Amino acid sequence: MKARLHTDGGARGNPGPAGIGVVLADAEGRVIADIARGIGSATNNIAEYEALIAGLELALEHGVTELEVFVDSELIAHQVRGEWKIKKEHLRGPAVRARNLMGRFGSASINEVRRELNADADKLANQGMDQSEIDLELDRERDAPSIFD
Repeated sequence: MKARLHTDGGARGNPGPAGIGVVLADAEGRVIADIARGIGSATNNIAEYEALIAGLELALEHGVTELEVFVDSELIAHQVRGEWKIKKEHLRGPAVRARNLMGRFGSASINEVRRELNADADKLANQGMDQSEIDLELDRERDAPSIFD
C-alpha cells in the first residue's frame, strides 16, 4: 500500500513543553490515522524526530509498503537522508532509529516542505504541546511543598 506521511514536532521554550503531530494518508489523500501527543519537555529537534519515528511506526502498523514522508524541518530531512552530519550527540540515536525504520519499507523517501504545506501535522503538534504544558504544570504542583507536609 502507498501512503503519504506528514509529521511535525515542536517545543515552546526549546527545551520546553513539546508535542508531536502525525498525519498518515493513503495515495488519494484520505486520512488513515493521525496522532497528537505531548512528549513532556524536549527540544524542537527531538520533537521533530519523535514525530517522525511515531509516524513511521504508525505507517508500518498499517501495512504501508511505499511511503513518502513530508517534514518541515530542513535539518531532519537532510540528516535522515545522510546528507548532513549529525553534530549533536543527543540527535544520533533518534536519527539512526528513523533511518532504520525508513529501511523497513519497500520504498521510502523524506522531503522537506514549507510549513504551510504541513499545516495539519502542525496543528496536531500544537495540541500535543498544549497537553505537555498541562502535564508539566501538574507535575510542578505535585512536587510543590504542601501546607500539610
